[in-house]
Amino acid sequence: MTKSSVVLNARVVNEGTITEKDIYIKDGRIEQIGTDLQHKSADQVIDANGQYLMPGVIDDQVHFREPGLTHKASIYTESKAAVAGGVTSFMEMPNTVPNALTQELLADKYQIASQTSLANYSFFMGASNDNLTEVLKTNPKDVCGIKIFMGSSTGNMLVDDEGTLAAIFRESPMLIATHCEDEATIKQRQEYYRQQYGEDAPARIHPEIRNEEACFKSSSMAVALAKKYNTRLHILHITTGDELPLFDNTIPLKQKRITSEVCVHHLWFTADDYETVGNQIKCNPAIKDKRHKLALWKGLLDNHLDIIATDHAPHTWEEKSQNYWKAPSGVPLVQHSLVLMFEAYHEGRISLEKLVEKMCHAPADCFQISQRGYIREGYFADLVLVNTQQESTVSKDVIFYKCGWSPFEGKTFKSAVTHTFVSGNLVYKEGKFDESQKGTRLLFDR
Repeated sequence: MTKSSVVLNARVVNEGTITEKDIYIKDGRIEQIGTDLQHKSADQVIDANGQYLMPGVIDDQVHFREPGLTHKASIYTESKAAVAGGVTSFMEMPNTVPNALTQELLADKYQIASQTSLANYSFFMGASNDNLTEVLKTNPKDVCGIKIFMGSSTGNMLVDDEGTLAAIFRESPMLIATHCEDEATIKQRQEYYRQQYGEDAPARIHPEIRNEEACFKSSSMAVALAKKYNTRLHILHITTGDELPLFDNTIPLKQKRITSEVCVHHLWFTADDYETVGNQIKCNPAIKDKRHKLALWKGLLDNHLDIIATDHAPHTWEEKSQNYWKAPSGVPLVQHSLVLMFEAYHEGRISLEKLVEKMCHAPADCFQISQRGYIREGYFADLVLVNTQQESTVSKDVIFYKCGWSPFEGKTFKSAVTHTFVSGNLVYKEGKFDESQKGTRLLFDR
């Protein structure tokens, strides 16, 4: 492991500004930020040559499939893809097999990650209709949050008992993250479309089954519960303009009790894309029509939506190649979320300062992550260099997901992630990995 590094001549994107800086890294931390550090003694010197240096991306919603579903992915493979894409920390969901519904099962995932993850990690504690006692044992200092599926999505973790929901919202001392889709609405519409199409249904009906009504009914219920009990609520993957008025954009993020997230695929694709990529973009909640994409962009930029994440959820190509009804929902995204958002920067949709706010600072603030998410002296050196003059093409030979495919295959992005530091270790450099140091368990200032 390299003990010290200096990054020279970087355009540092941090806390709303872009400034020419040098960064000196020692023993895993940012020791000095300056303008003339070329004389610092360091084991490793990187001349950024004007590339953009930003805090590592913090992805608050991924599915890395371990334990129990490792034919799709593993913590090792997906964390490797993550760091190649500039994601230095992730928060992973509990619908693995077995579901992470006890403190012992949750601890098992942390043990696996400590041995195999190349990125920093945290794991959500899962809630079910009958594990409230276990949920309330969760330590807010070293677990990112409680996850509630208020829509079954994939797996069997649906929480639909109103008494249980009320109890969790009332008694949880820590952040609750929710997947919000109304199950009754979805089942009713599934039945309707099965009668219409039988087994030969096209992928484009997905947003008509998991529609705006299903999303709004569930999201509004979660918000009402949070307001009633003053719960710290974070609603994941918002997909409709209809839901935006549920969120307050008039107060700073650190003061919000109810926050929200948008995912990169909902900012990129629209319902029109089902015709070309079909089940590859089948996900829950569904990618909807273009008016919602436009509304999501507006909501992101005016701070109704607080965080950009991925909901990275890989499945094998064989699983995705089944007919619409059988193909599982989920898209592999964590390796390309940052270059995707840089593409939006190139298109003039978002500034780099706003991009870093939503992908790095906001997740750190929202979850109260200790000493990460910013480029500050004394903070952990989770850092990413991005070259906006170097193209990167998505092809099978440079996809690090275990599933081996991406809905962006063949796409050439205008930018490339060239270097990724995790706690001071240069884990990724121009296509090569240094796996000598593993990621660290995230801690929270709560």
